[in-house]
Amino acid sequence: MKFISPQFIRTIAPQLDLLNTIGGGVAQPQVRIDQRPQGVILRVAMPTVPAESFRVVLNQQRLTVFGEYRHEPTDQLAAPLFMQTLDLPNNLDLARIDAVHEGHELQVRIPFLNATDQQREINIRHN
Repeated sequence: MKFISPQFIRTIAPQLDLLNTIGGGVAQPQVRIDQRPQGVILRVAMPTVPAESFRVVLNQQRLTVFGEYRHEPTDQLAAPLFMQTLDLPNNLDLARIDAVHEGHELQVRIPFLNATDQQREINIRHN
C-alpha cells in the first residue's frame, strides 16, 4: 500500500528545495557604498549567488537591489534572498547607472551629474 504518490513527491520536491535554500543554503550579503570622484559604487557581495539571481530596479530616486532564488527547471517558485533600497541624492546622474557582476560581487555604478560641480572650497578674495 502506497501512502505517498509519485505525483505528490514531484509537487512537493521543489518547495522543499526552496525551503532548504532559504533556511541556510545562502550566505548573508555584504553591502558597501564607495564614493569616488566620478560618482558612487554600490557593492553587493554574495559568493554563493549566481549573477542571474541579482536584480537592480530604479524607481524615480529610489534604487532597489535584490537577489532571488528561483527553482529550476520551471522557475515558477521564487523566494527573496536579500533586498537593499536606497534613496538617491539629486546630484547623481540616474540616466547613466551601470551594473556589472564581477567575480562574486555586483557593482552598481552611479556617476555624478557633473564631476566638476561637486563640493569644493571657494577661495575668498581680499580687496
